[in-house]
Order: sequence, then structure tokens, then C-alpha cells
Amino acid sequence: MSRPGRDDTPDRLYTLTQGRTRSAPGTPFDLLTLVVAECDPVPGMQSEHATILRLAGRPTAVAELAAELGLPLTITRILLCDLLAEGRVSARHPRRAALGGRPDPHILEQVLVGLRNL
Repeated sequence: MSRPGRDDTPDRLYTLTQGRTRSAPGTPFDLLTLVVAECDPVPGMQSEHATILRLAGRPTAVAELAAELGLPLTITRILLCDLLAEGRVSARHPRRAALGGRPDPHILEQVLVGLRNL
């Protein structure tokens, strides 16, 4: 079942990623990775790239970006790799809490909400 207004046809996804099916080896993007925009969108930029830059004006988890874009996680990772290679975003893992090295519960809650929205 697809959502109204959403076009996830394989042709569209193929076009978005220029035929790539996987992100580059060794890229830092997992569900909890926080992405931060290093610049503003520029005219002529692919609309999904521009949307990522607007959403990542503050640190935003990869899962949350995928949910906001309405795209599969794999496609979102490929788009993020493009932006990282161009120096338009930076990626970092959330800081670990001092007690027991556990992730911040607030970040985990945000990721869970993002996953539920996928």
C-alpha cells in the first residue's frame, strides 16, 4: 500500500541515486548518525539534497531525515554520501552518556519516532 502523493517507483529511486544501490564503503551513516548542514542549499541543486540541507540546519539523525524525506533509508544514505563528499554536510555519532556509555535517551527517542514514521 502506498501513501497518497508518494512516488516510490523504482525508476524514481534509480534516478535520485543515479543508478547507485548502495552508499560508498566506509561511510559513517547509520540510523543514529547525526547530520549537520555545513552550508545552505544553492540554486540548481537536486531537490532532495536541498531538503536535507534545510532539515539538517540542526543535528538530525539519519532515520529522521529518511522519514522527513519519505524515502527508504538506503536511498537517504546515498544522498547523504553525495553531500558529505561535496563537504556540504558533516556526520557525527551522538555523544555517549557518562554513565555506562549508553546513548542519550532523548536521541534514541527521536530515532524511534523517525523509524515509526517510515
